[in-house]
Amino acid sequence: MPNKTIYVADDDLPLFQRAQELVGGNLSGAVVTALRRFIELEEGRLEGYDEIVLRVGRDGVRQVRFSGALLGEWHDVNDTRIEHIQVYRTRKGKYVMHAQYSNWDEYPTDAGAKWLKDWKDPKSWRRLLGVGQQDWGEFFFVVVDSLDELKGKLPDKFLQRVTDLAEGPTIEDLDI
Repeated sequence: MPNKTIYVADDDLPLFQRAQELVGGNLSGAVVTALRRFIELEEGRLEGYDEIVLRVGRDGVRQVRFSGALLGEWHDVNDTRIEHIQVYRTRKGKYVMHAQYSNWDEYPTDAGAKWLKDWKDPKSWRRLLGVGQQDWGEFFFVVVDSLDELKGKLPDKFLQRVTDLAEGPTIEDLDI
């Protein structure tokens, strides 16, 4: 196995020592793991994918992370709830539906009291009116192989828009 020498600046030496402690002495393994992650993220970025972090579960208390590109977003505020749905294409060719449903009957009662007390605060108005990121409700994360599997889970118009975006380039370069 060939050897490679890496020269480390004195200022960076504590970083390498800490990495070696965390991996149990095998600094080479830590460097290789970090380089694999770096290459994966950078190659994905060059292909148009970003690192996506989404909240999942009741009130979004957990998070998931993957490499993907946003295909479309749907936001609806109605009499019963706020719906925020996003669809992503993953780097491995799958599709992700991330949906948040915040029912009005589950609206945090302490938030209502705060709204009355802090009526001049724009954040209170935004939360009450369902504008921006809601921090309550159910957060769903679904991975499928094809967009057809999302029929019935997405509004028809939104599914058609996402399908159209997935089938063609988002930007067409013209040589005119």
